[in-house]
Order: sequence, then structure tokens, then C-alpha cells
Amino acid sequence: MGRSIGIRMALAAACLVCAAAPPAPCPCPSACPAPCPCPKTRAAVPGGVFVLSGPSGAGKSSLARRLVGQVPGLAFAVSHTTRPPRPGERDGVDYFFVDRAAFDAIRARDGFLECVETYGHRYGLSRKWLRQRLAAGEDVIMDLDTTGARAVRKAMPGAVTALVLPPSAQELGRRLSSRGTESPAQLAQRLGQARRELARYPEYDYLVVNDELDRAAREVEAVILAARARQERRRATARRILETFR
Repeated sequence: MGRSIGIRMALAAACLVCAAAPPAPCPCPSACPAPCPCPKTRAAVPGGVFVLSGPSGAGKSSLARRLVGQVPGLAFAVSHTTRPPRPGERDGVDYFFVDRAAFDAIRARDGFLECVETYGHRYGLSRKWLRQRLAAGEDVIMDLDTTGARAVRKAMPGAVTALVLPPSAQELGRRLSSRGTESPAQLAQRLGQARRELARYPEYDYLVVNDELDRAAREVEAVILAARARQERRRATARRILETFR
């Protein structure tokens, strides 16, 4: 209840950008949907990028999906991949599933913001897709391995990054085994890779231990809401409010 009220208050504050001097009656002041439909607000407050990173099995994808469902104005970054879909995954929702020829054609045009190959499969996030979402005022959350996260930080220094850690190596092994998709050799390979990825924790803005999904999601939600209140993102709002005092 309190969190819901806080989110509505934050959205209402953001909508003061368009409420102060709208070119036409603005739908925002009383109840702003997310993302805000007002072109003035969307142009003045572009979206931000949030990166959840961590080893396979840490739960970064589950966290990202949970957050998209509970934080207004947050979109999940849909990457391209050459790997086949897992049970339940949908094209265009979880990933854009493409063959290597199509993937390489996009990469040849420098169409990916980040592009990595992991366990024999290629992954890349479309620059065009991301630009469209940010220009529309949406925040975008990504789930990437540590190599992909490093590429995004280099291309977008303002991105907010969080490393998702499993509570222990034993728990990570249990999660990976429960998938039923890895052989013992592949499982050992993933655990070895996980240790190397987790050793990069000093590179991240935030560290989130995913021992319980609801609690971890609340931590990341707090990070997102705090980032939305940063001075650089609320600067236009503050200026609009100041103009009302003249």
C-alpha cells in the first residue's frame, strides 16, 4: 500500500513537467499512466538504463521480469540470440531468436550496443530498439552477463548497474541442476565461470544477494526509484516548478 502510494507520488511529480505549461489539455496531473503519454514529458525526461548482471542461475532474468511487472514505466530489454528457445520462452518477448546469418548481418551494420558469445551462442542488444524505448521516456532494464554489462557501461556511462549474487555456490549448483539442461561437465563449467564473474563485483554500483526473490526485487526497485529522483533526471521538473513562483 505504502509503496504503491509512493510510486503514484513519484509519477505525479514527474508529470509536473507537462502540467506547468502544456500546449493543450494534459492528461497527466490527476493520474499519470506509465509511461506518460504527454509528448512534452517524454521529450524532457528520457528513460534510463538499468543493468542486472550475474552468472547463469543467479536469477537476474527472474528479477528483471518481476520488476517489469511491478514498477510502472519499466521495460525489459529484449536481446537477439542465436540459441534455441527454452521451454516457455517466446520470440519477441524473452528474446528475438535468429540464426547466425541474421545475427551477423545486424552486427556488420554495428546494430548492436553490446554483443557477446557465451557457451557457443551469440547475444546482442539492438541499438535501434533501445533508442526507441529511451526516447519514449521508458526506463529499460537489462539482464546481461558480466561481459555484456561491461560493454554497456562503456557505451552508456550513465547506466545503473547491479550484480546479482547467489547466496552460495551450493545453491547456484542446485538451481542449475534443477533446469535439467546441463550435463555434469557443463554444470562444472558454469560454476567455474560463475566464480570468475562474481569476482568482478567491485565494478558494479550495487550488489544484490538473490536468496529470496521478493526481497531481492524490493532492493532493486528501491535502486530504480532512487535513480529516477536524481537531480539530472528531475532538473527539468525543478525548473518548471520554479517558473510557477514568478
